[in-house]
Amino acid sequence: MPKIELKSTTKYILKEINLTIEDREILALVGPNGSGKTTILNIIAGLIDYKGEVFFDSRKMDHVPPHKRRVGYLFQDLALFPHLTVASNIAYGLKMQHYPEETISLRVNELMDALHIQRLKSRYPQSLSGGEKQRVAIARAIAPFQKILLLDEPTSSLDAQTAKYFRRELQALLKGMEITAVLVMHDLLGAEEIADRIAILHKGTIEQVSEPEDILFYPKTEMVSEFIGMPNILHCDTCHVLSSGLIEITSGNMKIVLPYEGKVIKKIAISPHDIYISDTKPPGPALNRYMATITEIIPLRSVVRIRVDVDGNKLLTEVSKETFDEMNLSLGQKVFIIIKLRRLRYAE
Repeated sequence: MPKIELKSTTKYILKEINLTIEDREILALVGPNGSGKTTILNIIAGLIDYKGEVFFDSRKMDHVPPHKRRVGYLFQDLALFPHLTVASNIAYGLKMQHYPEETISLRVNELMDALHIQRLKSRYPQSLSGGEKQRVAIARAIAPFQKILLLDEPTSSLDAQTAKYFRRELQALLKGMEITAVLVMHDLLGAEEIADRIAILHKGTIEQVSEPEDILFYPKTEMVSEFIGMPNILHCDTCHVLSSGLIEITSGNMKIVLPYEGKVIKKIAISPHDIYISDTKPPGPALNRYMATITEIIPLRSVVRIRVDVDGNKLLTEVSKETFDEMNLSLGQKVFIIIKLRRLRYAE
């Protein structure tokens, strides 16, 4: 079972990268464009030369060619063969490695069953939906009994609902087949849903490698905090379970209602852009609505961050420049804020 280690690895923007991906772990690489995420995948696959060392289970791989590394690679454009059926696409790598026909047939059927694409076996790629193409591409990538799978933004071409379902399905497949996986993700929330750990990259360096919860609640650098959206972290002083799957938590003088799944809640995280701010009292029920005072205004390129005081709790909100100008907000002004219920996340 492969454990992957990069030691002092340098290429292009990457600078002395030291990274360990544990056996059967799902690691997501997240960061701005040009931070070196895809370069790491290419180094692991052996597709580019580099300085430094790469090990699979303590075996040095630096001079092992790509076709002997036993790494499956799902490229962003999928690159399915348009003239081959689904079954033939999946079987392609097995045939190139001269596996017996019986082994090929068994493996193809196993993967089609695992990915719920058995009904598609005689169809061609042009007749498939985006999610179906993704499943076929994954099956083809791991068909030659690969134990490492690299995926470059595997859900970027899918709509939000399909992507969420696909991430759950992919995670179950990788865990069930005991595959070590490294994914490039552009969406931090999507990475949280699938990965055991997340590595945040910036300008060729790794800023933090942590479990998803720790990235959100304990960012180690200012860059990480900025990248994840400068979330407001509130400590829960008391909790009171309500009906209909809700819980009311108290943080200082604030009471906040959020979905309850039966777990102990110690902290909640609220993104600044998930706090609605208004200079007039908005209509609707009083749930998670508060009067606040503006204490700081921080103009940025396309947005304005506004720090407010809610009964002693300091919260950071965010609005577009256009919205800020329309409301003509100023320091010391009284405003109304609404915390969006569905966006709240919490730590045990």
